[in-house]
Amino acid sequence: MTERKIPHPLVAAIPVVVLIGLLVVVITLFGSDSLSGGSQIALLLGSAVCVTISMAFYHVPWKAFERQMCKTIGDISVTLLILMTVGMLSGSWMISGVVPTLIYYGVQILSPQFFLVSACVICALVSLLSGSSWTTVATIGVALLGIGHALGVSEAWTAGAIISGAYFGDKMSPLSDTTILASSSVGVDIFEHIRYMVITTTPSILITLIIFFAAGLGHGNDGVLQVEQYTHGLASTFHITPWTLLVPLVTGILIAKKVPSLIVLFASSILAGITALIFQPHILTQIADDASLSLHAALAKGLAITYYGSTAIQTGFDSLNELVSTGGMQGMLNTIWLIICAMCYGSAMVTSGMIESITTAILRFVKTRTSLVTSTVGTGVFLNLTTGDQFISIVLTADIFRNVYKTEGYEPRLLSRTCEDAATVTSVLVPWNTCGLTQATVLGVPTLTYLPYCFFNILSPLMTILIAALGWKIRRSTPPTA
Repeated sequence: MTERKIPHPLVAAIPVVVLIGLLVVVITLFGSDSLSGGSQIALLLGSAVCVTISMAFYHVPWKAFERQMCKTIGDISVTLLILMTVGMLSGSWMISGVVPTLIYYGVQILSPQFFLVSACVICALVSLLSGSSWTTVATIGVALLGIGHALGVSEAWTAGAIISGAYFGDKMSPLSDTTILASSSVGVDIFEHIRYMVITTTPSILITLIIFFAAGLGHGNDGVLQVEQYTHGLASTFHITPWTLLVPLVTGILIAKKVPSLIVLFASSILAGITALIFQPHILTQIADDASLSLHAALAKGLAITYYGSTAIQTGFDSLNELVSTGGMQGMLNTIWLIICAMCYGSAMVTSGMIESITTAILRFVKTRTSLVTSTVGTGVFLNLTTGDQFISIVLTADIFRNVYKTEGYEPRLLSRTCEDAATVTSVLVPWNTCGLTQATVLGVPTLTYLPYCFFNILSPLMTILIAALGWKIRRSTPPTA
């Protein structure tokens, strides 16, 4: 049996360059809608280029690609189930009143002097619970920007506080698709991944809050009218009660007891559904929207739609309507589709030996733990600049460095954490990235205007390099391979 020939790094780079070029075209044509299919097509075409080169010039059999794709997609089957369950959870947490109750109490802590730090904390909390920085910025973020304007706070500072908090919550939430993607791409349990990120994320968010606290001192005046409208809209739509907070409390207990992720998310969804039946039956019947049904049938239909489909609740407040709308399991389908296509691309690159070729070339320049993490951070940021999408950046960074970390003997969670510290949080700082485009449009603040004030997003990649230099909680699971 002949030994497989590994492509030269320049040849191995061809599918990567092709993919980057295709993604640039997709972002240009579709903008923030690129995840609805354009990026998936780009990944499949990139896979086709890789397969074609390998079969034509290196005689890699098609069956080898099939086997690897089946294995890779099979390995992430639980992750895909988790994503669908996350859709159930996000819908049920909203409709049950869990998230509205937390927002209701959260916005009332706002005061002129502590507006910036409060805005950061509120957005962090909402994003942590919803798992979506985009939803947080487009809803509570827009309201906070208006309040900040009324208080005389610079819109650049306000936008920086909103985005810093939203991306902290997105990064640390088990409901976040980027968090799930970063952990699953490397094969790390999502809660282990989140616990390990605490080491780099805690100092970053603390420094951020200190900066916003200091900057916010001295601001005065009143801007409570919008807060009152917001709380009134929530209270008149949902049954706001602290009893709904038993759901996140029980979920937190299950997480602390290290119950498997899929069980935790599913159990929390069921508990939130029961809570919706008890406290929000009027919301469920509104979702069912079928006068021919009996009350019990309408409640059942409303709850089912909450779990699997889209909901749109009318609160009388446009930005609030946006916040309380949900996508259910259907809302996760684009992400699932993207992951499957990304796994096909990664499988093709692995089977062809192209990833091995690229990582071998990179490994020549990696001499220390710090240089390895720095190279990973640099790659994540570079891919955000070149591909225009954080999902692609996470997947490609994980693919490129997976074997390098394994060869050097480092735990996979170091790679998954570094991917999040670099690729997830810096995406919003790139004006042509889908995240940067979206947030600048939603807030009406140009990306380069708010960029200097997104302290959490700037500090995160620097903090992960610093922690690597210090070697804090970083260890080798196996000795490095020669």
